[in-house]
Amino acid sequence: MRQLVKSLWDAAGALASLPSMISLGRHHLAPEETGPALRALCAWTPADAPGGGLHPGDVGWHLRFDDVAVFLWVDDGAPVAAGFLDGPVLRVTAAPGADLRALAADAEELLEPGNDRVDGLPVPGWELDQEEEPWLVMSWTPRPVSSRAEPVGETDAADRVLVQRSAFTGSTFTIERWHTMMRSPAGGLALETLVRTPTGEPAAAATGWFAGEGRCGLLEPVGTHPDHRGHGYGRDAVLGACAALADRGASAVTVVTPSTNEAAVALYRSAGFTVVRENRDWVRAQPA
Repeated sequence: MRQLVKSLWDAAGALASLPSMISLGRHHLAPEETGPALRALCAWTPADAPGGGLHPGDVGWHLRFDDVAVFLWVDDGAPVAAGFLDGPVLRVTAAPGADLRALAADAEELLEPGNDRVDGLPVPGWELDQEEEPWLVMSWTPRPVSSRAEPVGETDAADRVLVQRSAFTGSTFTIERWHTMMRSPAGGLALETLVRTPTGEPAAAATGWFAGEGRCGLLEPVGTHPDHRGHGYGRDAVLGACAALADRGASAVTVVTPSTNEAAVALYRSAGFTVVRENRDWVRAQPA
């Protein structure tokens, strides 16, 4: 493990042992101000599945709340990283070639006791979490599909919210928050699908996020109503969102799910996703 951490930092740049030459500025963006962060994240999204940190869609889903902040790090006015606090986890994506040491030093100022996990940004002296089960990064390659899913429009909002609240215990999603998300700077990146039963009941939903032509899209979130599981509705919602992203120009679609969530992993495999890597958070090293 120590060799892995050393190798990661050796690869971060030849200037690792020198004082940082970058003078960073960190901006706290209100939801309506997140356009620059979203544009930067789109530009940094690869054609294949990202390895961790943030996709523009993660920010888009975060923006269902109207009182959150997104951090944007800049150097000479140019974005070099973007992130936000997701509970106790600071999730960050940096620009290719960014000074990771300088970013990590500044990011640590955001990590008060209890907020001691980072996704996407190695922090000197921290360790990859080996205690918790990893998250699986899964990828789907565009291809022709058949699905019962339909796009979500204004008249479907209540049913889309119903699926979310039924699928996830403790969900705080509401019609108002759906509108907040769709009105946010990320709203134009969202491609939502809804699957109904033959009698018209809302059964499953998926939200896909577009990052640009030739870049990987993201699924976040996906849910099936408990009363309608086991009938392929979730698979259809996933395939519908994937097809919508591919039609818009996405080169691939990724989804990230806990390795312990066997039902979700099985669902994505049934839709043609394959595991491409595991993702673990960086955690503050504990005293020996």
